[in-house]
Amino acid sequence: MPVVVVESPAKAKTINKYLGPDYTVLASYGHVRDLPPKDGSVDTEHDFEMTWEVGNDSKKHVKAIADALADDNALILATDPDREGEAISWHLKEALTKRRSIKKDTQVSRVTFNAITKQAVTEAMQNPRDIDAPLVEAYLARRALDYLVGFNLSPVLWRKLPGARSAGRVQSVCLRLIVEREMEIEAFKAREYWSVKATLATPRGQEYEARLTTLSGKKLDKYDLENQTQAEMAAQAINSRDLKISSVEAKPASRNPSAPFMTSTLQQEASRKFGMGAKQCMSAAQRLYEAGYITYMRTDGIDMAPEAVQAARDAIKDRFGAEYVPGSPRIYKNKAKNAQEAHECIRPTDMTKDAEALKLKDSDQFKLYDLIWKRTLACQMEGARLERTTVDISSDDGEVVLRATGQVVLFDGFMRVYEEGRDDVVDEDDKRLPQIMEGEKADKRGISPEQHFTQPPPRYTEATLVKKMEELGIGRPSTYASVLSTIQDREYVRKDKNRLFPEDKGRIVTIFLLNFFKRYVEYDFTAALEEELDDVSAGDGNYKELLSKFWRDFSAAISETSELRISEVLDVLDAALAPQLYPPREDGSDPRICPKCGQGRLHLKTSRTGGFVGCGNYPECTYTRPIAGEGAEGDERVLGVDGDDEIWLKTGRFGPYVQRGEPTPENKKPPRASLPKTRGGFAAGFAPDEITLEGALTLLSLPREVGAHPEDGVMIEAGIGRYGPFVKHGSLYANLPEVAEVFEIGINRAVDVLAEKAAKRGGSRAAATPLKELGDHPEGGAINIMDGRYGPYVKWEKINATLPKGTEPADVNLDMALELIAEKAAKSGKKKAPAKKKAAAKKTTAKKTTAKKPAAKKTTKKAAAEE
Repeated sequence: MPVVVVESPAKAKTINKYLGPDYTVLASYGHVRDLPPKDGSVDTEHDFEMTWEVGNDSKKHVKAIADALADDNALILATDPDREGEAISWHLKEALTKRRSIKKDTQVSRVTFNAITKQAVTEAMQNPRDIDAPLVEAYLARRALDYLVGFNLSPVLWRKLPGARSAGRVQSVCLRLIVEREMEIEAFKAREYWSVKATLATPRGQEYEARLTTLSGKKLDKYDLENQTQAEMAAQAINSRDLKISSVEAKPASRNPSAPFMTSTLQQEASRKFGMGAKQCMSAAQRLYEAGYITYMRTDGIDMAPEAVQAARDAIKDRFGAEYVPGSPRIYKNKAKNAQEAHECIRPTDMTKDAEALKLKDSDQFKLYDLIWKRTLACQMEGARLERTTVDISSDDGEVVLRATGQVVLFDGFMRVYEEGRDDVVDEDDKRLPQIMEGEKADKRGISPEQHFTQPPPRYTEATLVKKMEELGIGRPSTYASVLSTIQDREYVRKDKNRLFPEDKGRIVTIFLLNFFKRYVEYDFTAALEEELDDVSAGDGNYKELLSKFWRDFSAAISETSELRISEVLDVLDAALAPQLYPPREDGSDPRICPKCGQGRLHLKTSRTGGFVGCGNYPECTYTRPIAGEGAEGDERVLGVDGDDEIWLKTGRFGPYVQRGEPTPENKKPPRASLPKTRGGFAAGFAPDEITLEGALTLLSLPREVGAHPEDGVMIEAGIGRYGPFVKHGSLYANLPEVAEVFEIGINRAVDVLAEKAAKRGGSRAAATPLKELGDHPEGGAINIMDGRYGPYVKWEKINATLPKGTEPADVNLDMALELIAEKAAKSGKKKAPAKKKAAAKKTTAKKTTAKKPAAKKTTKKAAAEE
């Protein structure tokens, strides 16, 4: 039987179903080899020769393929149809040849399919080819470049910028985009402007809205009404005049559907509509592809196979009627710069099946398939036909003119199925207007001046960042998700409410690279390098020449910085960041003078957690603040004085806190207390911009003594801990619902709360009572359903398995519980423990127990391997 190799076991299972028993289908589990993370893996002195190493996790998979080849001398490499897939096939062939599993007479072939369907797989098997050498060379060039940049530049960062973790050929350029956008936002100066809107009514009493467009016979520009006085004068000009309809103009308009999805547009739309990160989106898409539901999900292409276009048209006609099918198919042309990734668009493999028909249980997969199915059908549907109406309302003297706009959808077309999301809200008058006749009177129901301010550019979302990288030609579809994950994992960037914020560490790294390695974070240089790599993949470039040219300049830049001292680097960064670090103060004082001691000068400093501004008089003065500037979140300040101590508000690694005094040699750790939080943010009155000296002293006084417990005389205390507000009696803790209760709770209420907690626990030492007893495990030991902090769970020995969401304890039977326990044991490798305990309890003979121990161990190892 020929041995067929794919990347994942899920894909192997689907393909095995199509190929049948005549083939052995195995999984490589991704890349089997990589460059060892040590010096010399890419030998720059010997024509960029690369040293590859089979990963520890991959050795058993390579061995399984080698063992299968011992029984059959034919190998079919069926990895993904892109550069990465081609590289995996090449790695497998090389690794198996090195093991001598591939002999001179071994038949090795490469097949690719864009969808895992029976037809696609069968056709691919009938059209084998050799491994595509240019695609492999393009992969080798990219991998070598990433190694040379990461392995040589990252140590420079470690030495010069404590806390910096890594740099990368694409990730550093991506980070630069986010940092520069944040600097634009900080430098932005809002400009005030006003507009005037009027609520008008037809003679039939139907209301509509119009905005002032002409005043004193002059057309208004955006900033013509600069302040409230001018806006109110404009409103008065409207109020003092009678208005009538001077013109009504209706124009036909149309809207056409968006092209089908490619990788980047799928990531953008999943982010807009569902808030999915790029990694989350691609993970769900991967599983849909492996199950055979969609075509390959890493592509720059937007064209569709002719048979898919016809299938879409047939599905549209069946579902929505012939009027929704255009006279001729819509053709979308690829914009891909590199042919190797210009596969077919991302589309369903069966146009007749929507998400409901597939009965997808995973919510991410359901939402993503629904999105792909709707977009694919929409791209082959008739356009929408609209009527846009513009109404001008003016005074008899022509001094004021107002305009109302609206639209009517005459035929919804593709909009019946799908409309593309938008990254940012756009003001668009698409409201429907009542019937308005030219010459008729417009009654004034209300005139409202409205204040506006110009807005800074918005922070990037993952969707808009991918779009920007695509526009600049940075990275490729297969890299976007991993790059975005890396900069967040490195703590250079954080995502908050779907927007990307640079951390101080990310700013410092970016400014460092812009000053010492500017060429390598330039957008044009990175895009040009991508194009050269595309030439290699097309067979039009030599990858070793590309590497040689890059390394010549890059190694020189590395050498130039190796002798720099950290103080020299910080001086350069301090000067480069000066406009952001030391903006002018309102009182005109020197922005570099320390606001705390009034003597030391402020300097940029670095630490393990990132950059910050600190006083040059340290350790006498301990003033610090974030690099975002004075008044930024986390800027420390004195709340007041209590006795001889200043009470400070500061920000640390775990958020804002209050502190009594400053550290001294005698008191290295002065008292401090974190600002209490709730699910919605900070507790009322304790937000950083709200807290007072009184509030800080209250926090610093905790824990508070409530009173002696009437049963044993032990003091009950109230405080705020890691899990929120609580009362405590000995070793028994009970949560309080509100932070305010910590300061108000009396002895009676405290005793009641503690008694309730003790009762839930069955007393301080009693065992918890099961919600439901299910019986004994086949290997011994009771199985029960317990009530836990995070909801009900199945308990057996040391294994706790949470019930699936929506499952009630009453609905769980013994068989279901055994399945949950087995799944949990496989994931955590805890199955050994119950077997051991069973032997100790002597519930079976010693011989039987001994026989079962190895079985449990083997199962655990296998489960761990599959994880």
